[in-house]
Formats: sequence, structure tokens, C-alpha cells
Amino acid sequence: MKANMSGFDLRAIVGELNQFVGAYVKKSYMPHYEQIVLRINPKESNQFDLVIVRGSRVYTSNRDRPMPMTPPPFAMVLRKFLKNARMTAVRQLGFDRVLALDFDTKFGQMHLYVEVFREGNVILVDHEGIIIQPLTHAKYSGRILKKGVQYQPPPAALDPHDLDETALKEMFENSDRDLVATLGGKANLGGTHANAVCELAGITANSATAEVDVGKIHQALQTLLASLTTEAKGYLILKPDKEQSSTDLQVLSDGQTDDVKRDKFLEQYANEASPTLLPAHDGKPRMEFATLCAAVDAWRGPHDAGALARREAEKLDIASPGRGFSTEVEKLERRKAQQEKALSGFTKKIEKQQLIGHTIQNNWSHVESLLSQIKAAVETNGWKDTQKMAKQIPWIVSMNGAERTFISILPDENGEPRGLQAQLRLDDTVHQNAQFFFTTANKQKAKTKGAVEALEETNIQLKRALKKEVKAKETGRLSKVKRSKRLWFENHRWSMTTGGHLLVGGKDAKGNDAIVKKHLSGSDMYLHADIHGAPSCSLRATQGFVIDENPPANIPKDIPAYKLVDKLGDERINDDKLIEAATLALCWSRAWSSGGGHGTVFAVKPAQVSKTAQTGEYVGKGAFIVRGQRQWFRDLDVKIGIGIVAINGVPLLMSGTPDLILSICSRYAILSSGITKKDRLANRIYKNTGISTDEILAVLPGPCDIMEERGIFTPFVQESSEEE
Repeated sequence: MKANMSGFDLRAIVGELNQFVGAYVKKSYMPHYEQIVLRINPKESNQFDLVIVRGSRVYTSNRDRPMPMTPPPFAMVLRKFLKNARMTAVRQLGFDRVLALDFDTKFGQMHLYVEVFREGNVILVDHEGIIIQPLTHAKYSGRILKKGVQYQPPPAALDPHDLDETALKEMFENSDRDLVATLGGKANLGGTHANAVCELAGITANSATAEVDVGKIHQALQTLLASLTTEAKGYLILKPDKEQSSTDLQVLSDGQTDDVKRDKFLEQYANEASPTLLPAHDGKPRMEFATLCAAVDAWRGPHDAGALARREAEKLDIASPGRGFSTEVEKLERRKAQQEKALSGFTKKIEKQQLIGHTIQNNWSHVESLLSQIKAAVETNGWKDTQKMAKQIPWIVSMNGAERTFISILPDENGEPRGLQAQLRLDDTVHQNAQFFFTTANKQKAKTKGAVEALEETNIQLKRALKKEVKAKETGRLSKVKRSKRLWFENHRWSMTTGGHLLVGGKDAKGNDAIVKKHLSGSDMYLHADIHGAPSCSLRATQGFVIDENPPANIPKDIPAYKLVDKLGDERINDDKLIEAATLALCWSRAWSSGGGHGTVFAVKPAQVSKTAQTGEYVGKGAFIVRGQRQWFRDLDVKIGIGIVAINGVPLLMSGTPDLILSICSRYAILSSGITKKDRLANRIYKNTGISTDEILAVLPGPCDIMEERGIFTPFVQESSEEE
């Protein structure tokens, strides 16, 4: 799979983007640290996204792509300088993998340089060439990319368009590489297109440059370059082992099937995107598109559109199912397998080093003759000429003048150059060269001793971990998930109502302010118990939880798994959902610790909640003014349920109404206001579930009495159905 765009690909992209010169930049986004999106608004067509994936690709797309609520700093810099900027030119620096986008802005001329090599970079530069901001600071040999310095592009490589027959002939005469390596490196074609030139010319790729027909090579090169301007389209080359009829490919290409099916097909079987067809593509199944941008978008667009979801997953330090999380036993088993593999490799390396040393000793006269001949040739002709002559010697693979070494093929049983390869030192004797390999084998033996001891220690740890795992499964304890950041709602009181709606409430005055200012809007509902000091609660209309169809492997099957989403399917909040939320709002208030059995809660719309008081009055921190008619819920029971669920792959203890907890959780407890301190209850829950006491204490409303429980305060026993 081609990971990065080549100079040929970027030349085609430049031609496609130049038709949008004169368009305006509407906004800039950064859904992921690896991706920048410029929303372009042309005058005579619909707006589109210019997607820049750092170090990989540049293309246009019309896909829906979620964006973060808070843009990263680099996206803010682009918005400041490029908002409503007019794109005046798109160009490629020479034939290098550097794209330049020129803009006319209110700050003057601006340039956005996109470097599509190594790790890649995106650099915003002003009209004087001073870097305003790079995506990442970097330091290379001869140039520095950081704010406030003059931008210097990478050293210019040769543009193959400038090569005529004379220049090609001179290049071949001064090259000590074969044909394909010379074209790929010195002619700046890269391996793929260097091989294409060789095939078009009908010349073997590993031919010596001194023996090739320069005219044929030049003609093939010009044919390849001309196809970029006359025949450039977009082609997706599919894996050759996929047998697909031309009719099916045409249906997929013409969009006569649903997008989901096409995206899955291309994700599985697409292997490369190309602006032209090369000889290597002959006979391979392929799909044709009008532009290279369309081909790249069809192939990599679905992956890039999910950048925000990957970013959120990385924040939680939780990867996809089967990755990221591992039990202690799985880690130790992997370590054991790696150590056993390393030991096996050590043994093979020791045997190989000793065999090379013995082979050199057994062929003493041959090696001594080879050393003396090479040494004499170097002293007479120099390294450069000797390297050229060595290409004709079957015993020599390569030579290194800087280290004064060469790699030689040792004789096999029949004295032919088909044996082992060994690096020989020109200034050492035959005995010293052989001794070097024996010494290397002895050093490897010393490493092997340490590896054996490490493997024994791993086996001991694995036995202990297996015992702990068996004990944990018997008691129902959950595996702890390491994460770098908590879910945002864990900073507040939180729960879920029927339909998956998220309910959040403040823990203190500061939390109350945050709930109303950040998490109350639109069709949400504000709830507050009719008790002084009760938390402000927000029942979110759109944000909530949906069932996770592909839960991580670390989540037991008896625990319901959910994902946090910003858009629920059913966003209606009815009276039943409000009663559930009101019950929880009451339980989170002082009604719990006061020992009361019933209470009252009211609900209003977000527009009725204000921080603005009447003239001469003052509203304290965490308090709000509620105006207008209220919806009252009276005689609510002060009872709560707690159950174990998984949110975004993290096992959590969740509070909820007793009916909801009983309906979704197999491990649950129903609590009422009581006299048992919640610290004691939290310790009991921790011992049976493995959930940390800090997370448990945040859920328990206060001193409790246990009315009913299963698998929370006592070991969990999985129910099994046996056929009689």
C-alpha cells in the first residue's frame, strides 16, 4: 500500500486544485493532530473540504466529518490569518513533495506550505517568507522550521522534466548504481516510476547504466511525464487476488450502490491510487475516477472522516477492541513468547557467526587472496574505480570505502560463490577476520544467559498472575483499565435515563455554574429539588448513551456496554423521562442525608434559568434565578439504584432509578437513605468489583441501607441455564 503521495501524484493534484483558484477559505479545522481541513467556497460551485493529512496526502472531499467543539491552537492560527482569504495559486516546488498554496488575505500575501515527506509538516508563512506558525517545530540539516524564522524549503531535487538525452547520458556515466536505482534516486523518479520507465523502454531494471540505450530511456521518460498532463485521471488499483467482474467494478465506480458497501469494499481491496496507469498495473483489477482527488477520497476518505473519533479514543488511552487493553496474564504471555523467540534468534545467530568463522578458516587461501587483490586494487585505482570493477566479480556483493570493508560470498562445498555472506575488513588478516565472528558469537552467548534468567522470572510471574486471574473470575472482580483522562461527565454527578439521555448535576457551587453555562441549552431541561443547596441538574436532549455493538474484549458479557454520543436518535424528553431525572435530582440533594422518604422537584426550560438578578439583588456562586412557570414533581421516593456498566470501554458504577438499574444491569444494588457510612460500603464494593473507591464514593449519595443487591456487595455468581 502506497503510504505517501509521490511527486507525480502532487503534480496531478496541483492541476486539479488550480481550477479552484479564486475561491475563498471559509473556515479551518483540525479534527486530529495528523489532519487539517480547509473549507473552500468557490464562486460557481458548492463548497468542499481541502483535506491535508500530514506527511501522506492532499485531496478534496465532500464527506460529512465531525469537528471538535474546541479547535486546537494551530487551527485557530489558520482561522485568524486565512479566514475569507482568496486562493490565488496552487503550485509544486519543482518536482519535490512540497505543495504551496498562495492566499490573498487582509494581512497581505500568505503561503501555506505542505511538506509530504518524512513525518510531514504544514507551515504558514507571511509575504516576507517568515514562518508565522508550523504545525510542528522541526530541525533538519541546513534548515529550521519554527515561528519567526525564514522559511527554507528542502534542498531542491532534480526535476525530470529538465532532463534531455545529454543530461541523462552524463548522469549514467557518473553513476555507480544500476539503472533503476539511478533513475529513482538521481533522476528523482522514485522506485515505482523508475521501474515504469524501465518497462516502457524495454530494458531490465538492474542493468548497468553504462550499457543502456539512453535514447530509449529518454523517450520512455517523456512518455511517462506527458501522461501526467494529457491522460491524468484517478485510478484505484485493487489487490490482484480479488476476482471481481468488470460490471461489478463499474457499478461501484459509478455510485450505483450504497456508500457503505463501496467504502467497505475499497477499504478491504484497494491497494494504490494513481493519476495514470503504469505498466505494473496491467492485468490488475482497477476502478476509474474523473480525478485523482475523487479516487483518494473514495479510498481513504472514510478513514479520514473518522479522525475526531480516533482523537477522542486516544484521549481516553483506549484503543479498538482487541488492542490497547491487556490483562496481566496476556502481557506476560506476550512477554514470554517474545523472550522465547529472542532466545531462538540468539541461538541461530551464534551458530551462524561460528559457521562464518569456521568457513573463513577452512577457505584460508581463498580469503587471503581476495583480501590482497582488493587491497592492491584500492591502492592502485582508488575506491571508486575498484567499486565499479567489483561489480563484475561474483565473489563480491558490495564495498564500503568509508569503513574499508567489503561483503564477500564465501565458497560452498563445491567451491562456488553460493555460500554464506561475510563482511571482511580490508586491513585485517584472515585470522583477525575469522576471530571477529567468533568474538561476536561469544558476546551473544553472554546475552543469552541474561535472556534465560529473564524467561525464568517471566514464568514465575505468569504462574502468579494466572492464580490471581482465576481468583478474580471466581469473585467477579473486573480488570482495571488504565486511562490518561476521565470522561468529562465524571467530574459531576451523572446518570442515564430511559432512552439513553445523559443527566448531569453539580457537586458544588462551581459545578452548578459549569452545568448551566456549559451543559444546558436547546431542548435540554433544568431540574432542581425544592431544597436549599440542591444541585443544578441538566437532562440533555441530544447527548447520551447508545449500546456499543462492538464492546472491547476486556468487558465481561454480563456488563452492558454503551458509547457516549452527541446525537441520540430520539431526542424527545417526555414526562416519564423527567420523573426519572427528578428522582435522581432529589436523591443527590440533602433529602438523602436528612432521612426523608419523599420530596419535590421542579423542571424548567433553559431559557428560564438566568444568573441576572433584579436591581439591588445579588445571585451567589452556584445559584440561579428561575423565572416563569415550573413543572412540579411531588412525592418522589428517595431511593436509588447502582449498577455496573461500561462506558466507552471503561467499567463504571452508575447510579439511576431502581427500575432502570434493574432493567439493564445484571450486577446491581437498590439503596435507601440509612445509617451505614458510604466509606464502608465503598470498600465492600471495591473488594467485590475491583472498581476504585474514588469512583464509587462519587456515585454513592450518602449513608445508605441496602434493600436489594446482586454482585455488588457480595461475590457475583453468573447464572447458568442447564438443560434438564
